[in-house]
Amino acid sequence: MTNELSRTMHGVTGGYDISVAEAGSGPAVVFIHGSGPGASGASNFRQNVDAFIQRGYRVVLPDLIGYGQSSKPEGIDYTLQLFTDTLYEALKAHGVERATLVGNSLGGGIAIQMALDHPEFIDRLILMAPGCIHSQEEYFRMPGIAGMVSSFGGPDFNEEEQRRLITNLVYDPVHVTDALVKERFAVASTQPKDVIVRMRTPNLAPRLNELSMPILLFWGYNERFMPLEGINLFFEACDDVRCVTFNKVGHWVQVERADEFNRHALEFLHG
Repeated sequence: MTNELSRTMHGVTGGYDISVAEAGSGPAVVFIHGSGPGASGASNFRQNVDAFIQRGYRVVLPDLIGYGQSSKPEGIDYTLQLFTDTLYEALKAHGVERATLVGNSLGGGIAIQMALDHPEFIDRLILMAPGCIHSQEEYFRMPGIAGMVSSFGGPDFNEEEQRRLITNLVYDPVHVTDALVKERFAVASTQPKDVIVRMRTPNLAPRLNELSMPILLFWGYNERFMPLEGINLFFEACDDVRCVTFNKVGHWVQVERADEFNRHALEFLHG
């Protein structure tokens, strides 16, 4: 990122603080990151922010509760509704009245839930291998999630373990830089184990037909976390949806094919 992001902390219900960074001006585009040890808005979307700012968008980059610089409570269930409600409240406090939501993985599930709860708030949805459209049991059977079992939250968690976890997210490990490993390890070192082991997500597939806004999907063909059949769930349920797929790409389309992701997403927003 070359554009400087300003960061604000917003107090929300429950006494939590949600960190929201932003840059640029124009229609709001909110980037919602996924889960995993060390995740944050910046580490998920660093290669995308500038392109959207340069095309005249106000880029909003929150850290979810339990992640980044936001509050990381212990002893609670991290439910999809908790993620969605705290984020929505923080965005409203940040002056965002309507936005396109860009969500990857868990962030995609949050975007869907927010669109169901607050359809008037949503302009469009851009979803990269979104979660929460299958049961948790089905996700746990996916090889990527099975491979994420680690020592996170324990005394043996180290940078090499962090590197292995990130490598699971991509097809080509060239994208797993030393700087990225250090950045995410620094966040992971502050996170409670509850943020992973007490995550609770519903299956929103039966409600996809309630989404009336335009939707753009991205999916890597070599995705190891979210079943490819998720594409069909959207095509069967939603009236206004299109999908871009890439060969030799894993869970992080916006990282592995950043330039193409940016181009397709911006064309969708201008359409």
